[in-house]
Amino acid sequence: MKILSIGNSFSQDAQRYLHRLAKAEGEDIKTVNLYIGGCSLRQHYLNMLDDNAHYDFEFNGEKTGIKVSIRQALVSDEWDYVTLQQASPLSGKIGSYEPYLTALADYVRKYCPKTELLIHQTWAYEAESEKLYKLGYETPEQMFADIRTAYHQAARFINAEGIIPSGEAMLSAVRNGIGKIHRDTFHASRGAGRYLLALVWYKLLTGKDVTGNTFSEIDEPISAEERQIIINTVNCL
Repeated sequence: MKILSIGNSFSQDAQRYLHRLAKAEGEDIKTVNLYIGGCSLRQHYLNMLDDNAHYDFEFNGEKTGIKVSIRQALVSDEWDYVTLQQASPLSGKIGSYEPYLTALADYVRKYCPKTELLIHQTWAYEAESEKLYKLGYETPEQMFADIRTAYHQAARFINAEGIIPSGEAMLSAVRNGIGKIHRDTFHASRGAGRYLLALVWYKLLTGKDVTGNTFSEIDEPISAEERQIIINTVNCL
């Protein structure tokens, strides 16, 4: 299976462990993330128009030092899935998605007519985050309510084959008692947060059960209690 994300640091978080976790489970998932920090749909669209080779080509969760354009990445392989997402500060504002999202989806389908398009749902910021307040929200729940609505509309705009519920999982894990799951109040933590995201993607992409997952090649340690909360959270999505 081959998956390409046209994203930013949030897709970087999601893909960090995915390839290795899948390999440990006997699945071969090639992952590529096109990374520009904070990149919005509008900026992806402009880069697409100019064929700008501004993206860091991240392969199987690792940096490569290679720079590519969206077109170069699309034609570099036969992708089973391509994911699109909005930058996190704009994710709850559906007016910020168009006409960029539809144009990007058409571009992907032009170069990869057999691929399936997925929407990668971003997540709400941590409670009491200054970034949360600056966006006009008082709680993560308020922010995520707008994100959920916007991403479901976005999926309809482009007839996406599905939504990867990363945002749903992050908020649910907090509600289930995970504790710290953000590393800087908005990115996923390098341990529990990124492990959670990898399991979400793995389950959606493969349909496999994650109940007994023991993947341990994680940049920051997680406790047995945290692992169980994460697994239970993903199983309930």
